[in-house]
Amino acid sequence: MAFLLGLARGIDALNARVARVTMWLVLGVTLIAAGNALVRKVFDVSSNAFLEIQWYLFSAIFLLCAADALRRNAHVRIDVIAGRFSRRTQAWIDVFGTLCFLFPMAFIVLILSGEVFLEAWRSGETSPSAGGLMLWPARLLVPVGFALLILQGASELIKRIAFLAGRGADPLGAADAPSAEQALAADIVRSQQEKEGRA
Repeated sequence: MAFLLGLARGIDALNARVARVTMWLVLGVTLIAAGNALVRKVFDVSSNAFLEIQWYLFSAIFLLCAADALRRNAHVRIDVIAGRFSRRTQAWIDVFGTLCFLFPMAFIVLILSGEVFLEAWRSGETSPSAGGLMLWPARLLVPVGFALLILQGASELIKRIAFLAGRGADPLGAADAPSAEQALAADIVRSQQEKEGRA
């Protein structure tokens, strides 16, 4: 179990690092969009390549950060029912969901998207739009993103099994921590109260 938990920590670190690097693409998308709009307004010139690179980068942000969202328990959860159960029952629900839903879906998408990427790579497929870009980089993002998601699913499975066996911490403990938005709101309220107290 110690080896598996070490493996889970390594996967967590990998996906956290990928997400930190990928977050910089948000700045890239913003600058490209602003530059494209400015050039179009000022010089009346535009290119489909500017639009397509924005789509590629947005896809990269979504696909490469999905695994980190799973790591941080920031993914969409249906807690209306599960939230009423004990932590152990919630862990069992996650084990079942990972084995019966996440893994089969992710493996199918990984295999099918890998085939699509290889065909785009071999054929040199490009966008049908005038001035469009090659498509294989965008096609590659799908299998890479789902491979990272499978790895993170394995990490989450290990952590939940360790928790159920009494060998690991509660993997949902982080879900109880306030979100960044909640922490910011609390700081604003606290700062406002301090100002009012001094007045």
